[in-house]
Amino acid sequence: MTKAAELAKMGEVLTNSQIGGRRNIVINGGMNVAQRSTSETGKGADAGYFTIDRMYYFENGTTDVRFTQSQSTDVPTGEGFAKSLKFDCTTADTSLASDNQLTLKYRIEGQDIQQLKWGTSSAEKITLSFYIKSTKTGTFIVELSRESRKISQAYTVSSSDTWEKKTLTFDGDTGGSVVTNDSSNRLEINYYMGVGTNYSSGTLDTAWTGGTNANRAVGQVNAFDNTSNNILFTGIQLEVGSQATPFEHRSFGEELALCRRYFIKYDHAVDGNYARVGYGTRTNSTTVRGILNIPTTMRTNPTTKVSGTPRCEGSGAANISSSGSVGTNNGPHSVGLDLTTASVGSADDAVVIDLGLSGEFTMDSEL
Repeated sequence: MTKAAELAKMGEVLTNSQIGGRRNIVINGGMNVAQRSTSETGKGADAGYFTIDRMYYFENGTTDVRFTQSQSTDVPTGEGFAKSLKFDCTTADTSLASDNQLTLKYRIEGQDIQQLKWGTSSAEKITLSFYIKSTKTGTFIVELSRESRKISQAYTVSSSDTWEKKTLTFDGDTGGSVVTNDSSNRLEINYYMGVGTNYSSGTLDTAWTGGTNANRAVGQVNAFDNTSNNILFTGIQLEVGSQATPFEHRSFGEELALCRRYFIKYDHAVDGNYARVGYGTRTNSTTVRGILNIPTTMRTNPTTKVSGTPRCEGSGAANISSSGSVGTNNGPHSVGLDLTTASVGSADDAVVIDLGLSGEFTMDSEL
């Protein structure tokens, strides 16, 4: 084999093979982790994290759109994916209001994108790749947004209900301020699925600008204009440079650990009935001050909520009657609890906190 042939073969291997090293800035881009739920109905009117971890739905204005959001097993063939994020339109809105914005967002901490060197003359290009399957064909828009700086690109869904891979390279942002090195939201990937004229009446900003709303999603189709419409995403990868590499498939355990920096759920249906999740001490017969065990350091002090009927078990078992937020003196390493229970025992009794037959605790420190 000649030297030229050897070099060509090496280039082919590098292009087609999995390349080592942490390349994908996106966590859970393969949609494998869904701690909150695997399916939620009647969504669309309000923003939130509903199913797949790290994937945030944003809605602006008032719309009739409703959808079922789910973790689906519909995936591209032969690409190594097992799950996707699915939006199944159940109530259509054929005429979106001018201020409507229906968007899938992914948010990134500033300390995770320092390597981009944005805000300097050495700003790096980045490449976004993903798979999409949409009933609605036509022009779709992806936007990168960092504080007051924005850039958008259009891509085309060519075939209805067919998985298509899209690759978009964005210039590095040499303008604006240097990305703050902290745990706050400093970059968003915005996948537009439908917008009103407030976001589409101008000229698409394909270079970094201060961000005029009318220029953000020009040409975007309405993916929710018919109840037969579905839109699915998987394989989201964001990496430094102008070359898209094969999707970085991480193990489920690794992705789960990364997701738990932002959200942790203890659920009797997953962890088991009466699973023990913490401990505490009674301050009197109906109140407990306790601590939840958490497996990782969270991004910031989490908001802790309880639902169902977990228990405190010590000098007798008593259902926890608290509801809503129960965290107190939380830190990123530990979660304190103030709980109300049925009357059992007395002050200074030690208790174990378990999930009973229907208990749930959630700890949320999402961006």
